Amino acid sequence: MTDVVDADELLRRIQRGRDHAAEEEKAWRERAQSLTATDPDAAREAAVRAWAFEAVGRVLTEITRPGGQPPGAGGVKQVT
Repeated sequence: MTDVVDADELLRRIQRGRDHAAEEEKAWRERAQSLTATDPDAAREAAVRAWAFEAVGRVLTEITRPGGQPPGAGGVKQVT
């Protein structure tokens, strides 16, 4: 990354990365579900890959919306 980019371009790149991570997470989750009955080891590996893409997506979401609630995280908050 040797090109100088402005903040808007950087934000667009981060958002594209976040969207890509979400697509990959979905694809790996679907693969894990389809392999569960026939190949448990491959299903477990696919699930781990889905979790990795989920983590990347969460980090990129936190960069673009600090302190915001992640997409799909509605519901009841735990009170401690």
